Amino acid sequence: MPRSDDDSWEITEGVGATALGVAAARAAETESENPLISDPFARVFLDAAGDGVWNWFGNPEVPPEIAEAAPDVPLRMQGMRDYMASRTMFFDQFFLQANNAGVRQAVILAAGLDARAWRLPWLGGTTVFELDQPQVLQFKMSTLQERRALPRCNLINVAVDLRQDWPAALQYAGFDTSAPSAWTAEGLLQFLPAAGQDQLFERIHSLVAPGSRIAVEGLGPEFNNPEARERQRANMQRYRELAAKVGRGEDEIPDFEELWYFEDRTDVGDWLRSHGWNVSVQTAEEMMARYDRHPPKGIEDGVPKSLFVSAERT
Repeated sequence: MPRSDDDSWEITEGVGATALGVAAARAAETESENPLISDPFARVFLDAAGDGVWNWFGNPEVPPEIAEAAPDVPLRMQGMRDYMASRTMFFDQFFLQANNAGVRQAVILAAGLDARAWRLPWLGGTTVFELDQPQVLQFKMSTLQERRALPRCNLINVAVDLRQDWPAALQYAGFDTSAPSAWTAEGLLQFLPAAGQDQLFERIHSLVAPGSRIAVEGLGPEFNNPEARERQRANMQRYRELAAKVGRGEDEIPDFEELWYFEDRTDVGDWLRSHGWNVSVQTAEEMMARYDRHPPKGIEDGVPKSLFVSAERT
């Protein structure tokens, strides 16, 4: 179903289902022979959600019928798992470095099934604010509470749509604008229109004190390129046809053209620099190389061409 200004979703549908796909990739990495990350809660979420196309990413073995019909698919799926593992480590390290530098407020925008509040070794006195749709946070909290998992910080859920007045909700929940804070926007910007992206950073900028930090998975210059979009469309149609061929839930494969806002937009690094932040930018390939992970060789569009931005407000 196409996006609308006031749409919402359950965890197993639309935007929510993409969070399960990310959890599946984290689960597969955690359970691999030489894992880059450890997220024991990712499999817990998958078990609670039940069977679905998202489990493709959680299974190291691609169905043999698909691997035979499309030999590039296993390479693409491994590339995405490597990308997600590297992305996870990038944001993990960002928060830990900020925390060790004295920042005691963390804000996770569109938190989804991120389990950093439960798995990272936060220092004493740290508060983590998680912002997301009420249904998503409810699924997450009830699933972890059933397993008696406890967060390793002072966790505050802020159930709010990021298109609403979330700064007011965040401050009402106890966020201190006079103290430094660390923010992440991971897997988020493509789900916002261009004007919504600008508004997001304007709001963050208005809330942060000097010494605050931010890390962002930004959209690369090809995000709205017609040729790149056509390649993506063709690949998604091919996945649906393969899934239908083996009876593996082709109807559950998200249509990114309905979920994402393909619009020309401001470069995140440029926006932050123009507002007085010290900025560092890496390509996805450069970011992955830090962790000895790489896009699959010989595969076009093997991983997203994202830009990983980190910045500090002086």
